[in-house]
Amino acid sequence: MAHVAIADEGQELHHPKSWVTAYIWSQDHKVIAIQYGITAISVGLVALVLSGLMRLQLGFPDTFSFLAPYEYYQYVTMHGMIMVIYLLTALFLGGFGNYLIPLMLGARDMVFPFLNMLSFWVYLLSVIVLMASFFVPSGPTGAGWTLYPPQAILEGTPGAGAGILLMLVSLAIFIVAFTMGGLNYVVTVLQARTRGMTLMRMPLSVWAIFVATILGLLAFPALFVSAIMMTLDLQIGTSFFMPAILSMGENLEYEGGSPVLFQHLFWFFGHPEVYIVALPAFGLVSDVLSTHARKSIFGYRMMVWAILAIGGISFIVWAHHMYVSGMNPYFGFFFATTTLIIAIPTAIKVYNWVLTLWRGNIHLTVPMLFAIGFIFTFIHGGLTGLFLGNVSVDVPLSDTYFVIGHFHMVMGVSPVLVLFAAIYHWFPKITGRMFHNALGVWHFWITFLGTYAIYLPMHYLGFLGVPRRYYAYGTTDLIPESAHTMNAGITVAAFIVGTAQILFFINVFWSLRKGKKADPNPWRATTLEWQTPQTPPAHGNWGPELPVVYRWAYEYSTPGSAEDFIPQTDPVDETHPSSGE
Repeated sequence: MAHVAIADEGQELHHPKSWVTAYIWSQDHKVIAIQYGITAISVGLVALVLSGLMRLQLGFPDTFSFLAPYEYYQYVTMHGMIMVIYLLTALFLGGFGNYLIPLMLGARDMVFPFLNMLSFWVYLLSVIVLMASFFVPSGPTGAGWTLYPPQAILEGTPGAGAGILLMLVSLAIFIVAFTMGGLNYVVTVLQARTRGMTLMRMPLSVWAIFVATILGLLAFPALFVSAIMMTLDLQIGTSFFMPAILSMGENLEYEGGSPVLFQHLFWFFGHPEVYIVALPAFGLVSDVLSTHARKSIFGYRMMVWAILAIGGISFIVWAHHMYVSGMNPYFGFFFATTTLIIAIPTAIKVYNWVLTLWRGNIHLTVPMLFAIGFIFTFIHGGLTGLFLGNVSVDVPLSDTYFVIGHFHMVMGVSPVLVLFAAIYHWFPKITGRMFHNALGVWHFWITFLGTYAIYLPMHYLGFLGVPRRYYAYGTTDLIPESAHTMNAGITVAAFIVGTAQILFFINVFWSLRKGKKADPNPWRATTLEWQTPQTPPAHGNWGPELPVVYRWAYEYSTPGSAEDFIPQTDPVDETHPSSGE
């Protein structure tokens, strides 16, 4: 492998010498980002199929009887864990983080290219280990995606042996991969910015991914140690989380452990994890909204401070997931209060997105449709979160479908809409081709309206008291017939939305082969990734010289300028004034 020194920065680029080193063992951040993206989307499709099978069981239990109860709980567990960790976290940080950070900062690559390559292959290993649990005799674990002990490792729980072991090992491997990638992102942001790229000139996408990475580096160790401790409980009989238990008339060998300790460790990771996914979505959607509204982002510095505030506060709200665990009421008061406080910087971001759109020259492109759709779903998901943040309301709702509706609106639908917005927005830069616009529009409207048809009724089911994680409900006075009818309707909507995602894949494959060749800057955007000499960018990104930055990232519709956008690389002068930073 050739080592070529770049004189203007002293960084060595590891140029590929063969197809294998160009596309398999690649150290180019752009190739690694695409590898992350393909792997994450592939495993996400597995989780999508599992959710379809669960919906058939819930919506038409008398018609579709091919799902056994233990399989239902296994699919619930795998669907949740795959979507949150292996799809969303990996695609936002491993995919878009890898692709955009060096390009948006004017760097040639990540600071540690070999470590970057290694992080993907370790991530792939974690996915393989997780998928292997489908093929062991007991099948994957069915303990629920939160993996609460003691039932997670006790006989009688689906996948209690090899299934839960492979899940825990896979999570530990994933965290190793994340740590390698995360250290790369942080050091690159702090050390590899081009000349003129101050912190307050960075696009909000970089700020958000940077802060989310720091959250992950601080929060994932809690999950890492709890996975190791539970593995020891399972394999050698320690009692970190396992109390003294009487099972089938016999005393088990466990004694003195605390299941609630696991809950604290899991949610100390689990709530920052919400923002490890949400913050990159906030950053990416900010860039898409500003570009397609032809308007500077409203309150840039306020947005940066809101990102930092959300990151900090996210570490002191975790136990609002544990109001029914028997915690002291004074703790409940503290966590309810901090949960409502974290809504303030989040609301600031929502107001600033709306004010960015206010009186803008809005272009309803496909990326913009998905970005505006995100604002709707995120507001609705956030409002229902205020219900669950209050102890007295959360207690009766905590194990009902209200939680499913809230969680999916704020943590499922909203980030996925941003992912689609970002993929469509940066697709011309990544591939050099334009996508099919009509297919993209159809994809948006079916997905957006369909998700409301799925998740709004779930809130009503929650108010009725319909419990979640039930394989079947049967006939009972507690659940009216209307709930069964609604479940069937939700299932139909879910299959329509799931099928509509085929339009996205048709669009991608058609565009790669027959799409119109993309202009280097089709959206007339200001940020550095659109100013590269080649589209898609070559290895090293910038040719012989790195760009120099003279202004902030959102110079749109500047008074006195002939164009409605001014790239960051244009010097400030009378013909190219600055609207301020």
